[in-house]
Amino acid sequence: MAKEESNDKKDNDEEKTPPTPEDQLSVTQHHVTIDGKTINYTVTTGTIVLKEEAEKDGKSEGEKAKASIFFIAYTLNDVDDVTKRPLTFSFNGGPGSSSVWLHLGALGPRRIKTDEKGNLLQPPYSLIDNEYSILDHTDLVFIDPVSTGFSRAVSGEKPKQFHGFKKDIESVGDFIRLYITRYHRWTSPKFLIGESYGTTRAGGLSGYLQERHGMYLNGIMLISVVLNFQNILFHPGNDLPYILFLPTYTATAWYHKRLDDGLQADLRQTLDEVEAFAMGEYTLALMKGSALSEEERANIVKKLARYTGLSPDYIQRTDLRINIGRFCKELLREEGRTVGRFDSRFTGIDRDSAGESFEYDPSYAVIQGPYTASFNDYVRRELEFESDLPYEILTGRVRPWSYEDFQNAYVNVADTLRKAMTVNPHLKVFVANGYYDLATPYMTTQYTFNHLGLDKSLRDNISMEYYEAGHMMYVHLPSLAQLKADLGSFIQLTIPTA
Repeated sequence: MAKEESNDKKDNDEEKTPPTPEDQLSVTQHHVTIDGKTINYTVTTGTIVLKEEAEKDGKSEGEKAKASIFFIAYTLNDVDDVTKRPLTFSFNGGPGSSSVWLHLGALGPRRIKTDEKGNLLQPPYSLIDNEYSILDHTDLVFIDPVSTGFSRAVSGEKPKQFHGFKKDIESVGDFIRLYITRYHRWTSPKFLIGESYGTTRAGGLSGYLQERHGMYLNGIMLISVVLNFQNILFHPGNDLPYILFLPTYTATAWYHKRLDDGLQADLRQTLDEVEAFAMGEYTLALMKGSALSEEERANIVKKLARYTGLSPDYIQRTDLRINIGRFCKELLREEGRTVGRFDSRFTGIDRDSAGESFEYDPSYAVIQGPYTASFNDYVRRELEFESDLPYEILTGRVRPWSYEDFQNAYVNVADTLRKAMTVNPHLKVFVANGYYDLATPYMTTQYTFNHLGLDKSLRDNISMEYYEAGHMMYVHLPSLAQLKADLGSFIQLTIPTA
């Protein structure tokens, strides 16, 4: 009787053991015309199971499945030598964002149909061929981190373990290693491209790939950058964001024609003036704190009002420190409008015009619907991948995000990038900034790179460009065209010539 009970228990335990997950792949063939040339390409869509080596008492117990990572890879057909074909891994940020934005907005061979500015069109939405895709320069792999897109922790594994700075970098980095191993791309020129928190991830990956896997990159492309969170977080005692956001406040006021005639004449000239003020008089004034004299304070108030389009009385009440949420609400308050955080060209309407901050970000509202509907149709209809899971475009299920490696400190991967560039002096970095980006303003990025501590001999490895749009500057068609040219030039200058 005891033996039968033991067997029953064993059977029950086996029933509880989750089945080993398997890769799911769909492979389809397509073509697109870029710069007047027809390009034939293969799309591999699906999931790869990420595994870790399991050990017990110092002995290997084989591999244990941890997560199923969803990806979409675009590879050029009829390539004579794949080892010379560049390969770029792309991801967005959040944390909690899928890779859909860069994928269907800028880089892939299909993009969201929109007008020149990027306004929200009437549904239903559709995709068109992307003549600005960089597929003519590089193969592309779009990665969805765990809990975003169709990526999930496998049965029996807690998703929470992947929802943090360190494990996120490790899981994405390990997927990259696995992909280039399976598809024989170790000797291809390799690139990363990330947007927003994706630039934080890229900065961390520059060190992780190099140190853990011995993988040296040719280049990193950073779209709307945050490498040092001190520059963007409005905390008491941290005056940097007030200084570094100011030129973008000015650009926003310029776009909405809230400045005086002298400042409205030329945006770049105006920004040069404001940058000098921000890094000079304004910085010194904030450093003085309550020791600032009344005369000095009045002078700063007057200039801030002129450069932001806000009233002197309002600036007085902010103690010379204008928070981004308040600015988005205050600039057009008299018109009953708010401005966007991702892209301050866009305006919204709140129920409560007297509120402290905006009810929703109008610049996210114009992209959420089109990207969500278009991707869900595209992945099934054209790429022939089926899943009943919800495709998590931008999810809060990764919260709270763990920054345990940065207790009592701001998240900062700038030095990781510096070290990676120092160890591999051939590593080059391209940075794209939007003038109307209030999520990661361009001057915060300039400040970060000016304080990178990079040796003088390596500083020319960094190049920056600016666009008259916001965080996702590619929604603005003229900026998309410029971005395509800039990324293409960067890739060609970064790969070996022989």
